[in-house]
Amino acid sequence: MDERIMPIFLRRSVREYSDAPVEERDVLALLEAGMAAPSARNLKPWHFILIKDRKILHRITDIHPAAQMLNQAPLAIAVCGNRDVSPHFWVQDCAAATENILIAAAMLGLGAVWLGVHPREERERALKELLGIPEKFGLLCLISVGVPKANPEPRTQFDPSRIHREQW
Repeated sequence: MDERIMPIFLRRSVREYSDAPVEERDVLALLEAGMAAPSARNLKPWHFILIKDRKILHRITDIHPAAQMLNQAPLAIAVCGNRDVSPHFWVQDCAAATENILIAAAMLGLGAVWLGVHPREERERALKELLGIPEKFGLLCLISVGVPKANPEPRTQFDPSRIHREQW
């Protein structure tokens, strides 16, 4: 593992959290990191919904079967993209913002996990209705965030067999 890029290796999917809240300063740092992502033509189609309400978090778990950690997580972030602003690249732009948030969470000592929504139409439609997201926005994913119960070790998944030079 190359120590120079350790923040990337610290990013792990964390699904179990302590009872501690996520501090507002950390929430703003996560969003600032997300908005520092690259964006096609610098259109920045992203919008973020912060969800702390226990009732809403519980309702999300009824819609998204892999989101059961939201029953204990203190925060979820919905990552949305304005399809009118960037009809062709909102997904890539929001994915870059999501990865920045996940790496920033690890650097802040928080745990997080990416919960895919788009392109699962039934999941996206139900969650957009629950969260009041306007039609012109796509919902790429949810990010569960909390103070981890345990800190997983950094890891690399480097596989040289997947590297091709010049041609396949």
